[in-house]
Amino acid sequence: MKILLKGGRIVDPSQGLDQAADLLLEDGKVVALAPDLAEEDARVLPCEGLIVCPGLIDLHVHFREPGEEWKETIATGSLAAVAGGFTAVACMPNTRPPNDNAEVTRYILKKAQEAGLCRVWPVACITKGQKGEQLTEFGELKEAGAVAVSDDGRPVPEAAVMRLALEYAKNFDLPVISHAEELSLSRGGHVNEGLASARLGLRGIPAQGEAIAIFREVMLAELTGSPVHIAHVSTRSGVEIIRRAKEAGLSVTAETAPHYFSLTEEATFGYHTNAKVNPPLRSEEDRRAIEEALRDGTIDAIATDHAPHSPLEKFCEFERAAFGLIGLETALPLALHLVERGIISLPRLVELLSCAPARILKLPGGSLREGSPADVTVFDPEARWVVTEEELHSKSKNSPFLGWEMRGRAVYTIVGGRVVFSRRELLS
Repeated sequence: MKILLKGGRIVDPSQGLDQAADLLLEDGKVVALAPDLAEEDARVLPCEGLIVCPGLIDLHVHFREPGEEWKETIATGSLAAVAGGFTAVACMPNTRPPNDNAEVTRYILKKAQEAGLCRVWPVACITKGQKGEQLTEFGELKEAGAVAVSDDGRPVPEAAVMRLALEYAKNFDLPVISHAEELSLSRGGHVNEGLASARLGLRGIPAQGEAIAIFREVMLAELTGSPVHIAHVSTRSGVEIIRRAKEAGLSVTAETAPHYFSLTEEATFGYHTNAKVNPPLRSEEDRRAIEEALRDGTIDAIATDHAPHSPLEKFCEFERAAFGLIGLETALPLALHLVERGIISLPRLVELLSCAPARILKLPGGSLREGSPADVTVFDPEARWVVTEEELHSKSKNSPFLGWEMRGRAVYTIVGGRVVFSRRELLS
């Protein structure tokens, strides 16, 4: 089947493109990109006033299946992803059971194929049972379909184990994603140590705990010569360590999440459990540092850390509430707000949400070059909408952005040359 996207603004940093043009897709591939294309037998999607870019890729989500399907399934998470404009996601391994063996990896891929929406790339555990002790079988996991390894949800406590993981992963060309947290400082904490912990009377999680853990990973990357990717960076001190590591030529990449540049610890005031996340929301100084790191390239990618939870886990005392928020459907407009405020350019936004994630995890996509997979996101940067539970496609609704007016929304999400989400058809 042929699809012709007519009259859009093509933004593709992988080719240095930012121009008005048409895009032709056929047999799951990009076949042409030029002004005034014509194909008589193609399905035409009018894109005047819209942005056409390589499909957005979220390199950090939690879809909860297997084991906690009451929070989210691979099918419902995939629907939330495509509604948010994401053509691919990378699923973290802290399911029940955890993705520490080939059988679980294959199960995730099977359920994703049944859903038939976005591409779902499994991230497997670094250690068996995420216990931080014995490494998983990286080779078997990669053969089954894992694209990276991580113990996300908890760090690898022992530096010696993490060193071995980095050395072992290099043999299989598997990216290693670090959940950078010093547990001896964060254990038992609920909010950022500082204004939030003092005001709420809760045990705090100091920013230095993240910085210490990031510094360890940077030193291990230097020791092993292996690349490492730092997940959900939230602090000014963490940003500074990553910046210096890059200046020293070390192979370190990093991501942050929209809530770390859109909110501060003040969102937790009033004991708002939807704002309880790990790492916690930080200070205004930290938030500004994250913005600057996105602007200057210190942080390579934006990832949602989409973490669904049921009402029972959120509508309770703050100390008992689960960490995490959903973010697949609000990530694009929150990132567009950075463009609106002049923090980053529109091509830089596409780099952060598409090109860089593909490069970091070595995934297909992230480009509209001829012959590339026909994974395309089309969005309206001016569309205004209000975040409500009814508007969200995720099975869980634990978003701190409920009630916010957003600007920018996906119109078409195309995966493998197939329109898997059309907001125009949904509205009609």
